[in-house]
Amino acid sequence: MFTGAFWKAAFERAVRTFAQGTLGVASADGLGIVDVDWGGALSVGGLAAVLAVLTAVATSGGPEGPGLTETTVKAGPSHGSTVTPGPGAV
Repeated sequence: MFTGAFWKAAFERAVRTFAQGTLGVASADGLGIVDVDWGGALSVGGLAAVLAVLTAVATSGGPEGPGLTETTVKAGPSHGSTVTPGPGAV
């Protein structure tokens, strides 16, 4: 939870959730763009984003990502892996 990769992934998830919540409310009744209650739609999207971040923090004791099954990849070479050249490699 105290890594930059964790917070970057949590922020990306919050942005996606915000967009999904806002668009879900905006298109729920098949209204035109001028008929949408944008204040209400943005409010729902904001609440969904806050809940996504809180869920990421609450589940931070599990894998190395903001979700239950998701992991974030740390930059740098992987540890313990070796690359063997194929046939004909120089």
